[in-house]
Amino acid sequence: MEYGHRQALTDRERTDWLRLIRSENVGPVTFWHLLRHFGSAADALDALPELSRRGGRSKSVRIASVAAAEAEIAATRKAGARLVAAQEPDYPWRLATTEDAPPLISLAGAAALGNAPIVSIVGARNASSNGKRIARTIAQGLGKAGVAVASGLARGIDAAAHAGSLETGTIAVVAGGIDVCYPSEHEELMQDIAGRGAILAEQPVGTKPLGRHFPRRNRIVSGIASGVLVVEAAARSGSLITARCAGEQGRDVFAVPGSPLDPRCTGANGLLRDGAILTESADDILQVLQPGLRDAPGASEPTVLPPDTAEEAPRAAVDAVAADARRSLADYLSPAPTPIDDLVREFGDDSATVAAALLELELAGRVERHPGNRVALVAV
Repeated sequence: MEYGHRQALTDRERTDWLRLIRSENVGPVTFWHLLRHFGSAADALDALPELSRRGGRSKSVRIASVAAAEAEIAATRKAGARLVAAQEPDYPWRLATTEDAPPLISLAGAAALGNAPIVSIVGARNASSNGKRIARTIAQGLGKAGVAVASGLARGIDAAAHAGSLETGTIAVVAGGIDVCYPSEHEELMQDIAGRGAILAEQPVGTKPLGRHFPRRNRIVSGIASGVLVVEAAARSGSLITARCAGEQGRDVFAVPGSPLDPRCTGANGLLRDGAILTESADDILQVLQPGLRDAPGASEPTVLPPDTAEEAPRAAVDAVAADARRSLADYLSPAPTPIDDLVREFGDDSATVAAALLELELAGRVERHPGNRVALVAV
């Protein structure tokens, strides 16, 4: 298949894609590098042991089995959802353009919503009654204008945004498996969204959400939308992570101003000082985003997959120089995240060589990816 076009995977390709992303030390960015380098998930799976060995790993890398992948596909189907790959028409097209787009997501409900005009609304879990009313009212206004609303199914602002857009189109991005409701009191709301809206999940079915899953969920909340609205957020808030992701993804960031005496508004007010768009109504968002909200590619047209951070280079040439680059990078990196662009400038190598060396180090478990196209040495 052509990986630059939106078309369905075969059953074998879907199994291979799932095996690759579920294999040890393979995250979304690494998945896309492997797919570009080897041309198929099957060939990338065959190369994993050698790549991890070259990166310095002494024991065998764990590769997800065919049986495990097929079991996950069946369990997802049993949960009333299906696994959709980034190349397929039902995958949210805006999310597919982000650097670390999940290769596959679990999807339940109205798949078409993911490719509709979308604005995400996030905010404080311990939101004030005014904050929840504002979120609900803006969500209703967006819905009347034909815009779907996405959020994270959390307490407070998220729940209000979903409630306000339930009749017109709402999308819940959950941190755990698509069959796991968190928080538990939103079971009825989650069922309503599954029946009238859509639910997305990156984690395997049955996964109970842990702390590390929520920042990953947040970059999907921002990635599927044209813009993100923050309504009430404390100085250290997960909503600010979503806003930061939105900025890194090239999305517009909106914020509702709040009282400086309310600590729940500190983060949102800070966003406004940093250039977020002051928002008091749905019209404030629509005036900025229209007509770009509807600039979605047709189902048969080419779409842009996660942008490549490396120039293509002959595979033999990359293999020949990767060993020296790998040693140099391992010596240069530290547990503090470093931009990959800085590494390319520091070593004077082409970006394909740096990418190849980082790929081997990551598969060996010596390097980990961070948001913003940064990498860090894994502390041992």
